Amino acid sequence: MNRHAFAVLVTTVVVAGDLTGCSSSKRISAAAPASAALSGTVVVFAASSLKATFTTLATNFEHAHPGVKIVPSYGGSDTLAAQITQGAPVDVFAAASTTTMGTVTTAGDGVGTPQVFAKNELEIAVSPSNPDHIASLADVTKSGVKLALCAATVPCGTAATKAFTAAKLTPHPVTLEQDVASVLTKVELGEVDAGIVYQTDVKSAGSKVLGVNFAEAAGAINTYPIVAVKTGKNPTAAQAFVNYVVSAAGQQILQAAGFQQP
Repeated sequence: MNRHAFAVLVTTVVVAGDLTGCSSSKRISAAAPASAALSGTVVVFAASSLKATFTTLATNFEHAHPGVKIVPSYGGSDTLAAQITQGAPVDVFAAASTTTMGTVTTAGDGVGTPQVFAKNELEIAVSPSNPDHIASLADVTKSGVKLALCAATVPCGTAATKAFTAAKLTPHPVTLEQDVASVLTKVELGEVDAGIVYQTDVKSAGSKVLGVNFAEAAGAINTYPIVAVKTGKNPTAAQAFVNYVVSAAGQQILQAAGFQQP
């Protein structure tokens, strides 16, 4: 083989080797796993006072992640916490108080540290015409006024007790409900004259009720924490939903509904 032929052969081998290397590199890149898209069901347990906002948050999250389905369940925080500690398969828990959240974390069912994402203040809900002329917390303790409260074990009930204690008043409720939504319903249906609920509940009810602010509410503000739960089946999507709730976008929705900044 002459010198020219040898050079051509060497060049051919080198070029072929370079092309093979490029092809191999492309194959490795194509085979590398892309960041996995979120999918599956995310079971969310949330305090009943969060229903309106979490419905919006869930819808927005599903639009951003078409493979995910949020399945919410609303109720009294203490009831939901008890179900979680008993083994209910839940991915995310959003409570209306840090005390109730403590039930879950103390049992070792939380993933990481709960994050506070909102605060809420109490308000008196009455019928739009306010026939009893209720203008203060003292007015709901007057004889003849039918009052609905949350049970003392429920965060809204705990906060109400704190407010009445601060005002040195003794309430005489005709009914004690297991969640704030039930208290609001009693007022809307005219079954009671007044109910102690959250400002967000009054806002979401629109023209169905009238809200009456009272000074003692400022000393009984509830804090809302959220955490992913170990009993759930979808930890990645669960944490992503938690992150969304505490994000600027999530906060905008919560504050538009009347929740205070965490």
